[in-house]
Amino acid sequence: MDHFKDKTVWVTGASSGIGKALAQSVSDAGARVILSGRRIAALESVKSGLTTDAFILPFEATDFDDLEKHVETAWNWQGRVDILINNAGVSQRSLALYTDPQVYTDLINIDLLAPIWLTQHNLPRMAKAGGAQIIAISSVAGRIGAPLRTAYCAAKHGLIGYMDALRAEVELAHNIKVLNVLPGSVATNVDVNALSGDGQKFDKQDQNIQQGDDPMDCAAAILSAVRAGQKELIFADGLELQVAQMRHSDPEQLFTVLGQLGAQTAAAYEEGDTSKGYSAP
Repeated sequence: MDHFKDKTVWVTGASSGIGKALAQSVSDAGARVILSGRRIAALESVKSGLTTDAFILPFEATDFDDLEKHVETAWNWQGRVDILINNAGVSQRSLALYTDPQVYTDLINIDLLAPIWLTQHNLPRMAKAGGAQIIAISSVAGRIGAPLRTAYCAAKHGLIGYMDALRAEVELAHNIKVLNVLPGSVATNVDVNALSGDGQKFDKQDQNIQQGDDPMDCAAAILSAVRAGQKELIFADGLELQVAQMRHSDPEQLFTVLGQLGAQTAAAYEEGDTSKGYSAP
């Protein structure tokens, strides 16, 4: 029997991109799916394409006061949540020099505190149920300091740290498995929806993102990692994979490479060229 057969999987950020691909993939593997996000019509569209039972649970990830209510609703649907996929998030495209401090607050709330809060509200129920799986979609930018993403990197680094520490506490004690996923460039709208320095939508495309991997390929790799019991998956290739690995194998060389890339990126950004020179979502 497949690992996902008859499981209840909760996917946040399920209306598009990697989240949509994950919802489709776990449904095809036999799981029931809870679809969360802000855009109800988009979630309805995703649900219509699934092959198993699905439940739409829309909410704003940073409405912290309402999260416990949403968790209760999710658990009441099938009596349990076997797999929680923290995927909802937003990226950034701005130099720190020109970024309003509020952008840091907004991104950390969305990309770090929201998945922490949702996980924390699920943990007691998961422990009482005898185990579960938590998947956190971080980024290659959660391992390296990628230019134009100081706030995003801070949040995604923090998410990996939280999940790694959580795994140490709950994997053996409560049979709750934790997988960190670090995608590189995947062809989604993460670039278009990223925040600019003034907090407005970036609304432009990065060549690396648009030419990135298919979200369905990313989802397939994540499902394979879950089945194999992996604790971390770096879904990237080329320079993105090299720099992610270099963070541990040769950090000084990494800092040199990123320093050069950062200088080139800053120069292009200052000249208004947002079409090239960027890596990691």
